[in-house]
Amino acid sequence: MKNFKIWLTVVLIAAFVGVNAQEEKKYKIHTVAFYNLENLFDTVNDTEKNDEASPMMEIKANREEIYKKKVHNMARVISDIGTETTGNTPALIGICEVENVNVVEDVANDPLLLAKNYGIVHFESPDRRGIDVGLMYQKDLFQPISKSSHTLKIYDDLTRNRIYTRDQLLVSGKLDGELIYVIVNHWPSRRGGEERSRAKRVAAAKLNKHLMDSIQVKDPYAKIITMGDLNDNPTNASVKDVLKAKSKKKNVKIKGIYNPFINMFKKQGLGTGAYRDSWSLFDQIMVTKPLIETDFSSFRFYKAGIFNKNYLTNKKGRYKGYPLRSFADGGFTDGFSDHFPVYLYLIKEMK
Repeated sequence: MKNFKIWLTVVLIAAFVGVNAQEEKKYKIHTVAFYNLENLFDTVNDTEKNDEASPMMEIKANREEIYKKKVHNMARVISDIGTETTGNTPALIGICEVENVNVVEDVANDPLLLAKNYGIVHFESPDRRGIDVGLMYQKDLFQPISKSSHTLKIYDDLTRNRIYTRDQLLVSGKLDGELIYVIVNHWPSRRGGEERSRAKRVAAAKLNKHLMDSIQVKDPYAKIITMGDLNDNPTNASVKDVLKAKSKKKNVKIKGIYNPFINMFKKQGLGTGAYRDSWSLFDQIMVTKPLIETDFSSFRFYKAGIFNKNYLTNKKGRYKGYPLRSFADGGFTDGFSDHFPVYLYLIKEMK
């Protein structure tokens, strides 16, 4: 049996599926994840981008060696996400802050991931920093059907000049034979302050909602996963009022969306990044109603989490407990990212 045929044995409790607590059932399980790779730039100056301002290009000595170490560190994290539960790396992982498809290929070809045979979906975006979003997928598990890039047009409030930011990536495909849609996001930053920049993320949320609506017009029961670094918390207007994401499954109506990260942030105080001793949960994964039904004859949401293993955190000093980022004070720290990854599990009962 191929190594990607992962089985999960779960002792079901009555509250979960309404059957005898001693009944054992077998499930197939896959990890879906998202990770901000924090300025994954190559070492070549691209004259069509502002990559010379990237942390990688600012490094003057041993740049190639540092780049290889950065790539390996990214692969190490990806190779760990979900493996304790599934025995496998993510079937799908959305990524952001990558300069081009070449750096993503380097991650996929790292010895820690090479055997997983990852495919890549990537488009160049007009972002002023030269960073893009992308999707990595295990070719044995997921077969893309369509892929498209969707531009977010936003403008400065004062100058009315266009602000060039990341496109949103939409991919449809078959996960073990089941049709799902994945949207990968990296919404505008909080540069200039949360309040002043809020409208830009609201606009990003409206584009995201438009993409989901366009799918649901054709199929109200479409299984859609939207993920990304939103630069907003689950409680901000972009997520709460535009996407209308719900924290409780019972409140999600047809064409609605469920966000398992709301309660992690509101009730547990968890986050994926920290700034001035305040945690934020900008990295989120949300799913539409068909993925939270209780019939496990097809893939359904099981649970979600933040991948914040000990090796990903600062161990001492002012930033103790923060994500151990790759770059600081103009140099390479041999760290990982200023964001923790997030993930969820999809499971399906095996007959």
